Amino acid sequence: MDTDPVVQIDNMKTESAERQSSRLHRLATNAERYAASVFILPTVLALLFLSVFPLIASLYVSLARFDIAKGGFKLTFIGLDNYKKLFLGTDQTHFLGAFAPSTPTSQILFGAVVIALAIFLARYLLIARVSIGGLIGRILLTLVLAALTWMFAHTLWNSGRLGSVSVTLVYVFVGIFFQYILGLSMAMLTVQRLPGRRFFRVVFLLPMMITPVGVAYMFRMLTDTSKGPFTPVWQALGLINFSWVNNAWGARTAILIADIWQWTPFMFIVLVAALESQPIEPLEAATVDGANSWQIFRHITWPAIMPVSMTLILIRMIEAFKIVDLPNIMTNGGPGTATESLTLQAFINWRALDIGASAAVAYILLFLVTFFSMIFVNLIRQRAVQAL
Repeated sequence: MDTDPVVQIDNMKTESAERQSSRLHRLATNAERYAASVFILPTVLALLFLSVFPLIASLYVSLARFDIAKGGFKLTFIGLDNYKKLFLGTDQTHFLGAFAPSTPTSQILFGAVVIALAIFLARYLLIARVSIGGLIGRILLTLVLAALTWMFAHTLWNSGRLGSVSVTLVYVFVGIFFQYILGLSMAMLTVQRLPGRRFFRVVFLLPMMITPVGVAYMFRMLTDTSKGPFTPVWQALGLINFSWVNNAWGARTAILIADIWQWTPFMFIVLVAALESQPIEPLEAATVDGANSWQIFRHITWPAIMPVSMTLILIRMIEAFKIVDLPNIMTNGGPGTATESLTLQAFINWRALDIGASAAVAYILLFLVTFFSMIFVNLIRQRAVQAL
């Protein structure tokens, strides 16, 4: 029996509509599939342009010599000569320091650290689950820490002189230690129900609101023993003829005090938030059970704020490696190069148009920041979180 032409036309229209709907559905599915990539592509390109490309370009610059040429400049590839100059050449005493002959004290210190590192590596091989990446990382950690210990043992005492690497490490670890201790102490005080605690919370934050350049000029004025506002105090202490800048450790101490004064509020405000966010029930239960203040802090408060503290120290450590304002303005890196950080050394090389050496110092600084950050995250923060 013949089919009605009208029905055939309707069926054809229906099939066409279904095919068109299926085609639109496929297009919509493909668009949804590629939408995430399309929207994230500008961000990826911006990161590549602003971060990855300069990193690769600076790596090439660190392997080249910068020269002024007609119409501009030229870069001549010289391999590892810039790094060789820092470690073995004319800039060795500036970069690594002046090494003193070995003494019994330096030998004992270096030997004790080597033994501790050997025990650390042996425990990993005997107890932990060994992996290729973990073994390579721990061997690298052992070698670098042993080299840094040897460098400190032969430049810190006797006729040795610290280089910019050692000075930077002193700024970072001594500064962070006191910043955390002072920040935690002030945070513990201001979370108590004491009169005026809100006022002191605001006062404690004031140093962080001042620019680093302003802090540097302020402490340069305060440490002036002949014309500064504290001249009567220095005179009473017998320091009227003493100059912080003329003494290596005096200048480093002044810079450390300024850095601690500026960045302790950062530790303080984050630790206040961590202390106030911990639950009150365990504290009340411990008080009812007769625990004293130290026991409450050790077994309840400290474990509660430990993850925040470790993250806080990590952030501050990464930032502290870049210190440049304080030594540049307070002492101009002096006396000699006694207070130069790695960032300041890179800046001075760049200002002298030794662009290759500046890039080499910057890359070594990048290695140190990455190295110590990975140590902190893998060996300290991870264990702290697992212990909770």
